[in-house]
This record gives sequence, C-alpha cells and structure tokens, in this order.
Amino acid sequence: MFNPSHDDVLRLLARVTGDAKHAPSAHSTLDVLSVLYGKVLRHDPRRPAWAERDRFLLSKGHGPAAFYAALAAHGYVPEEELARFGAWDGILGNHPDRLRVDGVEVSTGSLGHGLPMAVGVALALRARRLAEPRVFVLVGDGELNEGSNWEAIAAAPQHALGNLTCIVVDNLSSTIRFPDLAGSLASFGWSVAVADGRDHEALAAALGRREQAPTAVIAEVVR
Repeated sequence: MFNPSHDDVLRLLARVTGDAKHAPSAHSTLDVLSVLYGKVLRHDPRRPAWAERDRFLLSKGHGPAAFYAALAAHGYVPEEELARFGAWDGILGNHPDRLRVDGVEVSTGSLGHGLPMAVGVALALRARRLAEPRVFVLVGDGELNEGSNWEAIAAAPQHALGNLTCIVVDNLSSTIRFPDLAGSLASFGWSVAVADGRDHEALAAALGRREQAPTAVIAEVVR
C-alpha cells in the first residue's frame, strides 16, 4: 500500500482552503498527524471499521484541515473533496462528522469533550477484551483550560488505561499557562514525554511508547 510522506500531507493541506481563522491550528498539528498516521497508528483505510484498529480522536475539531489532509493522504477521503471543504453539499465540514467521513471516530469541535470520550473508548475496548488497539486523542494547550479534561486526567490512571495516549499540542495559545504541565500530568499518575512537535523521529519515539499507565505526549510547537 502507498505510504504517503509528510510532504504529501503538506501538499494536500494546501488544497483545504476557506478556514484562515484556524490555519495556525492546522499547521501546529500537521507534523503530529503525519507521524501518527504514517508511523504509529494501526489502521487500514480499506477497512475503516476494523475492530483491531487503533482509534484516533481529534478533540480540537474546530480546526480539522490538517486532519482531513492526513485522511486524504491515506485514502480515507477522496482528494477532490479537499477543495470542497466547508461546502454545504460536501462531506468535510468545519467540524469533523463521524457519520460522513471514514476514519473519523467521533464528531468533535466543542472543546473539552475529546479526552473524556477517549477515556470511555479505552474502557470500552477493555470491556470488549480487545487488548491490542490503542486510543490516541489530540488536544490543544488552550483546551486544557476546560475542567472536563482534568476530570478525565484524574480518572484515566485510576483505571490503569495503558491503552490511552493523550497528545497535547502546545503552541502557546492558552491564556492560562501551566508553569509545569508535564509535572502536573505526572502528579495524576500519567507517564509523560515531552517532544519537539516538529521533530518526526522524536514524535514517533514518544508516540510509540506504551506503558501500564496512560501516556501523555506534550508536543511543543512554536507558531
């Protein structure tokens, strides 16, 4: 199967136009998504409902252009749909819709929902005795201001969700800064790694880790 490169994803991102407001969000997540889909996730676009697939939830779904580019690069979305982003009769909305786009696990856009849902998905996989699939959720640093995230952060280690990885893209967009975000997450019982959000080798190494505790990967990106 064709294995697209980061340049392929970047080329496709250029075809997704009409959301200048969230362009910084797209460009700050692009490298993480390229590495995730190209090197880490167990997925098969020919079988989007494959039970043994890893699950990816884009919590910051209000800026999905890079997500759509990654999905198109890997065959989930026809490339011609990228130019119809936001069109009333297109499938690629300003927020991703799981009922319209293969590869979208949950419909998102309202911040603070993705991580709690990811905890539920991880628990559901355990209840179904599916040991191999992992759950990845991508949140923004500003999104962590939502209290619902911290309820999920407290709950995940209590359930020993080693199949859960939370990726925090830190592009300094939060109006409330955490003086030691890594230390805060670790204090709840998470296994924490910090990586340069543009360094693909470092991201692949951090995202590839699977521990007994849930994992948090802080991807530092300077806009």
